[in-house]
Amino acid sequence: MADILPMADPPPQVTATPAALRLIEDLKAAHGPILFYQSGGCCEGSAPICFPDGEFRLGSRDVKLGQIGGAPFYISAQQFEYWKHTQLVIDVVPGFGAAFSLEGPGGLQFLTRSNLFTAEEIARLHDAGRI
Repeated sequence: MADILPMADPPPQVTATPAALRLIEDLKAAHGPILFYQSGGCCEGSAPICFPDGEFRLGSRDVKLGQIGGAPFYISAQQFEYWKHTQLVIDVVPGFGAAFSLEGPGGLQFLTRSNLFTAEEIARLHDAGRI
């Protein structure tokens, strides 16, 4: 009888760079619990926006991609359909972030980068019911 290898866990759908994780810790120290929402355009462009927890109303169709630095990260269902085959990597760059985002006044801004999932990673996400 052949050994059956356990299926590897699905890859995280959102991650953060060390610089982003440091900024997240600073923001949590200053503001308490926070959450992220990947904006889909309009006023702020397509940017990750950081809010104090409880100050952004999530919709019933918003998708929780995971957590970065202990903060939940959400995206709209429509945006998720576009991005579901990519891993979002949240980074920090110099500049002034989205007007509504907590890091905005500090001279840094969160930035979304992405990596395409491999076919094997997509299969693992699918098997886990994530896409």
